[in-house]
Amino acid sequence: MEEKSMTLPAIALRGLAVLPEMIQHFDISREKSVNAVENAMIGEQKVFLVAQRNPEVEEPEAEDLYQIGTIARIKQLVKIPGGLIRVMVEGLSRAEMLSLLDDVPYLQAEVEEAPLKEERLDDTVKEAMSRIVKEKLEEFGNANPKSVKDFMGGLLAISDLEELLIQTAGQFPWDYPVKQELLECEYISHLYERVVYYLMREIEILNIKRDYQAKVKTAIDKNQRDYVLREELRVIQEELGEEYTGSDADTYLEQLEKLNADKEVKEKIKKEIMRFKVMPGGSQEANVLRTYIETVMELPWKKMSRDNQDIRHAKEVLDEDHYGLEKVKERVLEYLAVRVLTKKGTTPILCLVGPPGTGKTSIARSVARALGKKYVRISLGGIHDEAEIRGHRKTYVGSMPGRIAEAMRQAGVANPLMLLDEIDKVSSDYKGDTSSALLEVLDGEQNVKFRDHYVEIPMDLSNVLFIATANTTQTIPGPLLDRMEVIEVSSYTENEKFHIAKNYLVPKQLERNGLTGEKLSISDKALEKIIHNYTREAGVRNLERRIGELCRKAAWEFLEKDRTSVRVTEGNLEKYLGKEKITFEEANEEDEVGIVRGLAWTSVGGDTLQIEVNVMPGTGKLLMTGQMGDVMKESAQIALTYVRSVSEKYSVEKDYFDTHDIHLHIPEGAVPKDGPSAGITMATAMLSAVTGKKVRADVAMTGEITLRGRVLPIGGLKEKTLAARMAHIKKVLVPDKNRPDMAELSKEITKGLEIVYVKSMDDVIREAFAD
Repeated sequence: MEEKSMTLPAIALRGLAVLPEMIQHFDISREKSVNAVENAMIGEQKVFLVAQRNPEVEEPEAEDLYQIGTIARIKQLVKIPGGLIRVMVEGLSRAEMLSLLDDVPYLQAEVEEAPLKEERLDDTVKEAMSRIVKEKLEEFGNANPKSVKDFMGGLLAISDLEELLIQTAGQFPWDYPVKQELLECEYISHLYERVVYYLMREIEILNIKRDYQAKVKTAIDKNQRDYVLREELRVIQEELGEEYTGSDADTYLEQLEKLNADKEVKEKIKKEIMRFKVMPGGSQEANVLRTYIETVMELPWKKMSRDNQDIRHAKEVLDEDHYGLEKVKERVLEYLAVRVLTKKGTTPILCLVGPPGTGKTSIARSVARALGKKYVRISLGGIHDEAEIRGHRKTYVGSMPGRIAEAMRQAGVANPLMLLDEIDKVSSDYKGDTSSALLEVLDGEQNVKFRDHYVEIPMDLSNVLFIATANTTQTIPGPLLDRMEVIEVSSYTENEKFHIAKNYLVPKQLERNGLTGEKLSISDKALEKIIHNYTREAGVRNLERRIGELCRKAAWEFLEKDRTSVRVTEGNLEKYLGKEKITFEEANEEDEVGIVRGLAWTSVGGDTLQIEVNVMPGTGKLLMTGQMGDVMKESAQIALTYVRSVSEKYSVEKDYFDTHDIHLHIPEGAVPKDGPSAGITMATAMLSAVTGKKVRADVAMTGEITLRGRVLPIGGLKEKTLAARMAHIKKVLVPDKNRPDMAELSKEITKGLEIVYVKSMDDVIREAFAD
């Protein structure tokens, strides 16, 4: 007889499989699962329960789910704290999912009941199968009586084979992949084979576990016996007046004599060694103390490395390793110059802030090489436990020193260069605030006596050259940021990227891919095209990947086509890297009404935004589209208020704004945008649309606007100016208060651009409106 299909709400289970005739509790929190349960409660309270293949998938599709699941009836719903709903269901029947529907706000499956298929098994065979299953159940119950006492009696009382197999599969505490495998069995004989197999496997695991426990117990008894005999030997040797040689304490005392440390440090360590000497050799506390003594004696208390004080050599090394990054190099050379003149000088605590891929981490390694310092790196990304920095007290089992003390031990000297990578990504939880623990480390006045919880002896970190890296200062707490000297590492210009690629990245990738300059040559024009049309980033990571891709393709050609050399030019670049990935929006050719080009900063460099304004008959509404953030929406309101306040000056009718709607749109609607720097751009576009006057197509602008039309300064000028240059803009309007920032930019960036400084909207309108 053909089974009829039905459509039921479906719940995708993570790490769980529900079998027929099984009562199961589980919690749900995903919106689709909650909607499915609520919809089921309206109808017959039936749902289709199916397990996910990968529990990590948040939005499962049909291919993410197993095909066989269970039709179940919801027995109870309970809301629990945390936005969770606890559901109790009863498995009704095995079912197969035919299709998954997604046109409703929850998973809905078309399913067909799929009971176990009947086989021609005579009663004798069934009875034999039942007895074998029950024998294995009894064998398991005898080996592990505590865990199965609740359900073993009920299983042994079942006489029907099919019910016995289904109940055993459902009630045994197997992992969900096993239960799903049992659910997918089509025939009774198949289900019987898998149930017996897994029962025998559990019995074997219990036997192995019992054997290991017996071996461990024997080993412990032997250790106890050895300890007693060793103590008797020590007493006998003392009675005979002989020296007891079994102690490590004397070795530690000898090492302590040679240790280069202060008197207080040595006294504290000696006290711990004497405690260790009188302890029983095999005790837990003795092992803890042994680890502690070895750790503190490996720390470089007063051991210093000799810094390289040759400034010319340091400059050569820095220039050899990195192109650009002038501010970082200047600050390091200043520190070295002061150290040479004063023979001491305070060690700076630097924080390099900039986009990913700009060389912040690698410049720290280069600085260490230039100064002849030991280099240690601590990655702070994702650390949320204060004990990671300060360590755990040694009274805890498995305690260890914090990352700072461990890094000092790893360096082996008291004056290394310590890189604190990704300091903007530390977080805090109930175990303490990590950034607060770093306050003492990064304070030149306090870190003279940094106290690690494990070491318990003050450590001097004042000679450590700390360099921290971060992508943004927004997430670094104020007091921590105040302790560091922030150096901005801005994005690279195309010219800088070209030099970096030619002098550093190409040789590095050639060597990494087993090539030479004779085998693969990349023309300058090809490099420039890769930079301009195949990558768009602040740093050079993707650029290095594209060059690596070229090298791999060339290596393939050498082996496949027996070529002796490959030359990559602007003309054949598409053959290796495919079509151009990046295109830049050029300046409009004609002046238009209501369209103004703004400049924006993004995490991968600057960009130009074309702001469009249309006016239409209406009731005075301002419509804003293009995924604008709250700050940007407020800027648009301010711009409109300014335009209304000066409308009489431009002969705009008094009731104009009551009878017209203004629609402001920033294209690329899928990209979120925010910030106040588009204020003057929006005001110019609105005024142009209202007055009908055209705006020059070759002008771009950036700046915040006030209600009275004043232009306030903004950030990210280097990236914005570069974006204007790439879009072939001729004139850029910049807030007058940003003059000092523009003065710092190299001529390479501003070359070919007319920079006009504006103080008010009157200056902006005068420069932007076409005559």
